Amino acid sequence: MSLKTYRDLVVWQKAMDLVESVYLLTAEFPSSEKYGLVSQIQRAAISVPANIAEGYGRTHRGDYLHHLSIAKGSFFELETHLLLSVRLHLVSREALIPIWHLSQEVGKMLTKLISTLRKKRDSMSSPLPRLSKPNPKP
Repeated sequence: MSLKTYRDLVVWQKAMDLVESVYLLTAEFPSSEKYGLVSQIQRAAISVPANIAEGYGRTHRGDYLHHLSIAKGSFFELETHLLLSVRLHLVSREALIPIWHLSQEVGKMLTKLISTLRKKRDSMSSPLPRLSKPNPKP
C-alpha cells in the first residue's frame, strides 16, 4: 500500500483517536485545573499527531525523524501527565485504562516508525562497496 498523505499513517490515525479520548477525559477534571494540568495534557496529546503530520510534510528524512522524535517526547510528556492525574486523584485508574492502552499502542507504533526510517536512512548513507580491487603495489 502506498501512502498518499500523513492521514494514511495508522500511527497518525491512532494518535488522533488518543487526542479525542484525552479531551473527553479532561472534560471531567475540576475547573480549577483548566489552565493547569488539563492544558498541559491536551497540549502534549495534540503535539503527537501534529508532529507526525509536520514531519511527514518535510522534504528530508532527517527532518521527518526530528519531528517524530518531538512527537515521541510529547508522548512521554502526556504519559507523565496522565500518571500524575491519577496520583492527584483527578481521575481514577479505571477511567484511565482505555486511554493508557491506546497511548501505549501509539508509543510502540512511533518507536517502530522511527526505527524503520532510521534503518532506511542509515542504509542509504552507508559507503558504497568497491566495484573493483585496488591495484597491487609493485
